[in-house]
Amino acid sequence: MRALKKISQFLAKNTALVIILTALFTFIVPEAFTWVKGDAQVLVLGIIMLSMGMTLGAKDYQILAKRPLDILIGTVAQYTIMPFVAISIAQAFNLSPGLTLGLVLVGTCPGGVASNIMSFLCKGDVAFSVGMTTVSTIIAPVMTPLLLNYLVGETIDMDGWGMFKFMLLVTILPVGLGSLFNMGCHKQKWFNDVRSVMPGVAVIAFACIVGGVVAFQGERFLESGLIMLMAIGCHNITGYILGFAAGRVFGMNTAKKRTLSIEVGVQNAGLATGLSAKFFPTNAESVVACAVACVWHSVSGSVLANIYQWWDKKHGEPVTEIHEIKKPVTESV
Repeated sequence: MRALKKISQFLAKNTALVIILTALFTFIVPEAFTWVKGDAQVLVLGIIMLSMGMTLGAKDYQILAKRPLDILIGTVAQYTIMPFVAISIAQAFNLSPGLTLGLVLVGTCPGGVASNIMSFLCKGDVAFSVGMTTVSTIIAPVMTPLLLNYLVGETIDMDGWGMFKFMLLVTILPVGLGSLFNMGCHKQKWFNDVRSVMPGVAVIAFACIVGGVVAFQGERFLESGLIMLMAIGCHNITGYILGFAAGRVFGMNTAKKRTLSIEVGVQNAGLATGLSAKFFPTNAESVVACAVACVWHSVSGSVLANIYQWWDKKHGEPVTEIHEIKKPVTESV
């Protein structure tokens, strides 16, 4: 078990590297991940969300009652900034319908679980980060289909009700199940052992999702790679900037502003990839765009956290509050 824990920690610390290497490997050996489709893909997504749920306990949900205004501001910022920036960039770059769908789908998904670790690394407000991730995930089955339909519904044929039911299956159910296990078994040694290796399991599952997309859609990436990277990069970086600006507008301290910038900018692109593959299988560019966003968000978020760390070394520690919780961050992905 000790060896498994070390492997899990290594994978969690090097998520971006693992994803990049998986994508490169799949370009060479695509048959290695052709199994990631259909029910297998749903199961893999469920494992990722289950790992998040296993880090959430009663104290995490108490944050929602103790700090409703912060969570409300953060959630509104996330579900307004990223979707509307996505459609604006798509129009500015004159993206194809497929790339537009992929970019907007990433923008309408909830925050990424990796943002918890990134917030911790840059001395952000950990409780705020976990609270935002929790709420955005809980309301995603409603918000994602509604926003996607509003922004691209006129040009993309989509099954909003089907997406709602699917998101309940791959988000709320595994997150809720993992959280219940955490609250009921957190004092049990076996559960803590299992939970300690889940970050690594989630990284492997995340890599499988990306590998599956590259296996089936890799050639499409080569066809529209540059314009897609530019759009994804602009979308992600704009989210960081506007998230930080939103924190400043509402008078948040430095730690909260950093957290808001990361929570807004880093989306659950893994979920977006699964949704795109499930509901828009004929839109290959959409699936590839979401998969590329998986890698981009992981890498850029880690870089941003390192930039904040560098800033602290040069200018001193950020202003922060006492974190209500610490455990989830060391066990998140």
